[in-house]
Amino acid sequence: MSTLFIADLHLDDSRPRITELFERYLASDEVRRADALYILGDLVEVWVGDDDDAELPQRIAAATRAVREAGVPVYFMVGNRDFLLGEDYARRAGFDLLADGSVHTLYGRPTLLMHGDVLCTDDVAYQSVRKQVRTPEWKAQILAMPLAARRAFAAKSRAESRAHTGSAMEAIMDVNADAVAQAMRAAGTTRLIHGHTHRPAIHRFELDGAPAERIVLGDWYEQGSVLRVDAGGVELRGLSLSENP
Repeated sequence: MSTLFIADLHLDDSRPRITELFERYLASDEVRRADALYILGDLVEVWVGDDDDAELPQRIAAATRAVREAGVPVYFMVGNRDFLLGEDYARRAGFDLLADGSVHTLYGRPTLLMHGDVLCTDDVAYQSVRKQVRTPEWKAQILAMPLAARRAFAAKSRAESRAHTGSAMEAIMDVNADAVAQAMRAAGTTRLIHGHTHRPAIHRFELDGAPAERIVLGDWYEQGSVLRVDAGGVELRGLSLSENP
């Protein structure tokens, strides 16, 4: 048995083959026989509210609900693209919502789970915006807007985000080593799993004299990316668009 992790799928109508890969993977034996499936944020390119009546949110909920009904827990943590996702959609999709920075014990090893954006502390402009938009007041104001207005606002925000990403130095959009160490110390763990940076890798290092590891999940822009964790260790692998899991 194993526990599976995915993140940064950025599902969007403009990339239908990725949505199809996601649906195939969730219907696969690997997922249906897993101990649990974790989705650590940015499941979609943009989330405008649980009342979105577009086809894509319905397809996603059908796929994840089927996993849950097969007896596999589906844990979901919001990212920077889908932080407006709430309890209503979580119920429909069969999600157990996780707070960013949750610690789960996987096969005897406590593991810190994060989306990863709060670790990118060198990107001061992003952190300032993040602090503003995560307040209950800001979210309530946005969700009170008509759906069409939210879609227009989301499109504008995405354009601004792309402009920031294009102009920011690559280094400041990666995690800060001190922020990683601080988060792991605060959680009392020597293993961290996160996404957000789209730089899949398993980093092994020392934390206060003890062996530690930071596992970064890959994005799903050109292919899939899955982390498999079991009692024997971890495996990070890609899923090709043509693959039938």
